[in-house]
Amino acid sequence: MKAGMPMRRTQRFITSAMTSAAVFTAVFAWPATESAQAFPATPKQTVVNYLRSISGNNIVSGQHNKEPASAPGQYTQQVKDVTGQYPGLWGGDLMFNAADVANRQRVVDQAKTEWANGSLVSLTWHVCPPTGGSTCAFEGGVKSNLSNAQFSQILTDGSSLNKAWKQRLDEVVPYLQQLKNAGVPVLFRPFHEMNESWNWWGNRPGSNGSSRLFQITRDYLAGSKGLDNLIWVWNVQDNPAGGWSNYYPGNQYADVVSLDVWYKSHPSAADYQQMRNIAGTKPMAIGEIGKMPTASMLQSQPQWAWFMMWSEHLRGNNTNAETQATYFHPRVLNQGEISLS
Repeated sequence: MKAGMPMRRTQRFITSAMTSAAVFTAVFAWPATESAQAFPATPKQTVVNYLRSISGNNIVSGQHNKEPASAPGQYTQQVKDVTGQYPGLWGGDLMFNAADVANRQRVVDQAKTEWANGSLVSLTWHVCPPTGGSTCAFEGGVKSNLSNAQFSQILTDGSSLNKAWKQRLDEVVPYLQQLKNAGVPVLFRPFHEMNESWNWWGNRPGSNGSSRLFQITRDYLAGSKGLDNLIWVWNVQDNPAGGWSNYYPGNQYADVVSLDVWYKSHPSAADYQQMRNIAGTKPMAIGEIGKMPTASMLQSQPQWAWFMMWSEHLRGNNTNAETQATYFHPRVLNQGEISLS
């Protein structure tokens, strides 16, 4: 049993393994309130240290909430419906299309609520390229290609596209500043899957490629804008071509390293080792996954600090019993089970 884990949770785990979700819910009604602990204002290093401290022993459950931004807690609520628990990590997005960009405040408000309820907070950003407007479609916008000359100009300080990029960043500064003012550290994951070619920022290995964009973005937001509450999460996808370290921005720029798992259901042993080699002593995490981690995976790959189930895959790719088995696994930490003190 997990230290401090209430007996009712162990009992639920046994029941969930023996019964269907319907019977499971009927026999054991969820409590009206969870034992969530409100987090105080916390410096980012406290969260980084915590993630490092649990690596090898525990993993934080995470659930992403994609668009619409008007419903930034819809998928975490589905976790509660299935398990009676909220995830230990809430995931949101700063979005790209006009309707969702207009509702960024809803996303920030949800992040504050999740933090106050005892969950860690993560933000991804499907950002529109600086060659176009502040909002865009996914196809032809987020999912588009820039020429080498355009990309190089973004990286060149003082150029028109470099200025346009900084203006794009300026658009989200007020929202990130609200979270800083509230004392909320944010696991910030920009330029996710930068070893992939589907997005405009990716598939550019080397020191003047995707990793350089990560560097100048951190320099601007953390340095020029003073957003020292951002925990910078570097991310690649489990592309079998490998060579992920060719996209790494360096230890001084990445606080956490993370892997999105889409080529297969779970990271392979080789994937896990490749990430460990890059991470060194830094925490490492599963940034996106479509299949709940299993007991055998948690046993054989204990260094993952969190996993993030991707939105609709929660129910579209997992049975209720599989989700319950993960959430009630003794290694897994849900909302109210994370201690930052």
